[in-house]
Amino acid sequence: MKIVIAGGHGQIARRLGRLLTARGDAVVGLIRNPAHGNDLSDDGMRPIVCDLEAVTSDDVAAVLVGADAVVFAAGAGPGSGAARKYTVDRQAAVLLAEAALQAGVRRYVMISTRGAGSPPPAHADEVWAAYVHAKTAADEHVMAQDLDWTILRPAALTDDPGTGAVRLTAEQSVGQVTRDDVAEVLAALLVTPATAGLVLELAQGSESVAEAVAHAANNRTGQPCP
Repeated sequence: MKIVIAGGHGQIARRLGRLLTARGDAVVGLIRNPAHGNDLSDDGMRPIVCDLEAVTSDDVAAVLVGADAVVFAAGAGPGSGAARKYTVDRQAAVLLAEAALQAGVRRYVMISTRGAGSPPPAHADEVWAAYVHAKTAADEHVMAQDLDWTILRPAALTDDPGTGAVRLTAEQSVGQVTRDDVAEVLAALLVTPATAGLVLELAQGSESVAEAVAHAANNRTGQPCP
């Protein structure tokens, strides 16, 4: 498969890129900072500088031609304000969806977040609330498109070594999940087309990644498209 990862230098994205290239996929990583290109090359990915805050859907579609799937792994990141939650976490995801439609790439896997799809808690600070609102809006936009989308909402992320044991459900994720395990789940989702149309909440659990993804696909345990 040829897979394009938006936000290719992110922590989950790089883990995913290494997994995909190791199994023989051709992986393109979209990056904003040219200085990150060598890191992606070392991971086995082909870096392409494509700032999703500064390009058009036509620009992105040209990069996506011939791809089998796209993964949205971009994010404004820690330290960014509420405004960039909108321009990156929402608008860049929308732009990638538009480009995928233009390029004829049907498979779209979105890395969302815990809490998306629900109002943020009343005690949430302004930036976290903006992030949840942005992710919710991005998810809803992607879900409304004629794409084979899957939305993955991980619990609180950690850098602990992966456990290989997860929980995929329709209920809001609680607890934690390692970035390693998120990447493993994403890699499995990309080769499990029956998970299209599902919103899946991810946390550490007791099932292997393969078992959890297969159960989600077979039982349609994610939240269905509204």
